[in-house]
Amino acid sequence: MRLVFAGTPDVALPALDALLASDHEVVGVVTRPDAPSGRGRKLVASPVAQRAEELGLPVLRPTHPREPDFQAELRALEPDCCPVVAYGALLPQSALDIAPLGWVNLHFSCLPAWRGAAPVQHSIWAGDEVTGATTFRIVKELDAGPTFGVMTERIRDDDTAGDLLARLAEGGAGLLVATIDGLADGSIQAREQQDEGVSFAPKINVDDARIDWAMAGHLIDRQVRACTPAPGAWSLFEGERIKIGRVTVVDEQVPVGVIDVRKNHVLVGTGTYAVLLGEVKAFGKKQMAAADWARGARLESGTRLGVA
Repeated sequence: MRLVFAGTPDVALPALDALLASDHEVVGVVTRPDAPSGRGRKLVASPVAQRAEELGLPVLRPTHPREPDFQAELRALEPDCCPVVAYGALLPQSALDIAPLGWVNLHFSCLPAWRGAAPVQHSIWAGDEVTGATTFRIVKELDAGPTFGVMTERIRDDDTAGDLLARLAEGGAGLLVATIDGLADGSIQAREQQDEGVSFAPKINVDDARIDWAMAGHLIDRQVRACTPAPGAWSLFEGERIKIGRVTVVDEQVPVGVIDVRKNHVLVGTGTYAVLLGEVKAFGKKQMAAADWARGARLESGTRLGVA
């Protein structure tokens, strides 16, 4: 089949590479426009655009996929199907209608659970034991289209969102290729999603990532892992934000939000058991081990985090 792949970030690359290695023909990609990056805020092409340009594939970068010029370019590529991984824009029906076999999305949850922009983060934050990836046909309603296939993945106790997403991207790439294969030979059929078990996973913003030290320690652990690497869990220290890396719940009691500085590690009190800080990134500094941060900041036990 002739495919036009839609995707933007690094997490979409395993699926693009798998499709390029398949029996199908990738004739172009759709991605988000170049975006400012780095201190110089220079415009940088998305990872998917960069990979496509290396291979000499046409790259379509619509500001919005409803643009008539974009749809004319897409139609000229004559795609049979448009596989999608983390493209990042809502598709109007006029664009969905261009490919005869539709747009097939690889979504990183077991639908109908965690429809939305941040399924991996929400699955960790909620304490789910298992998640996965699902292929489905895109329809107007958010992540509600009929499904083709699913894979499952156990969530490990120390998984960050970045860890889990990387595994799902690799495993999901094979699922997406198998789905496209099935559409090509007619061996796969879509099934409507169940009405029960629907949950939503909106984008997690910086305000959501602020740690409330009065929460239970295991909930703070989930929050930190869910927000790693982005947007990054954080707290206030002397009026400035510090990013908090992985934490470990320990069988010790420390007052809520209070730092307990030890020789080689740093504890912080929560609403239940204390947590051992892993790495900390202070404002304007590099990320470092919590003990090194404490020494550099000359911290003393009794200092409180989270105070403006």
